[in-house]
Amino acid sequence: MLKITVKELGIYFVNCYLIHEEHSRSCIAIDPGGNADKVIKFLEENNLTLEAILLTHGHFDHVGAVKDLHEKTQCKVYLHTDDLLLPENFTAGPLFYTHEYGEGDILELAGLTIKVWHTPGHTEGSVCLFVDDAIFSGDTLFCHSCGRTDLPGGNPEALSASLARLKALEENYRVFPGHNRATTLAIEKEYNPFMKKV
Repeated sequence: MLKITVKELGIYFVNCYLIHEEHSRSCIAIDPGGNADKVIKFLEENNLTLEAILLTHGHFDHVGAVKDLHEKTQCKVYLHTDDLLLPENFTAGPLFYTHEYGEGDILELAGLTIKVWHTPGHTEGSVCLFVDDAIFSGDTLFCHSCGRTDLPGGNPEALSASLARLKALEENYRVFPGHNRATTLAIEKEYNPFMKKV
């Protein structure tokens, strides 16, 4: 059974997801936006090893704890390299990563199978990550909303195309966004104004 723990990290309360199989001692982290000590404490309390960090995009509020966690755990760090084009004032300096990933990649990490979709719009390198019946949507799709497109790398047409792609999925995935509460794809198809108009 998939175990998903969410920690709200950093001053923008980014949802950092710590994910592992119930009986596994290895896990992954998605978007550790700050407060590396909170993540380390969780790992120690649950006797878990951090195998990899997966970034949905490169904005500073999603990557704040990456370097510290890598230094302490030597974990892999995955990023879509289109976000290397972001100005450094939006990434809090050069983005750190050890591995790149992109559209259609399938990762086997911590006993999990992770499918990568490139979903540009909020940034050029935004991705959604599929694990079992869950989508980790970063700032592409929120509960009843979606990511902004008025920052560098943002593109409203690209975001609409990414949302349309998600809308076309027939399965009712659980959706775990980069901010605010979790939802489901069925709920977003029915009530999210940005999903309804694509």
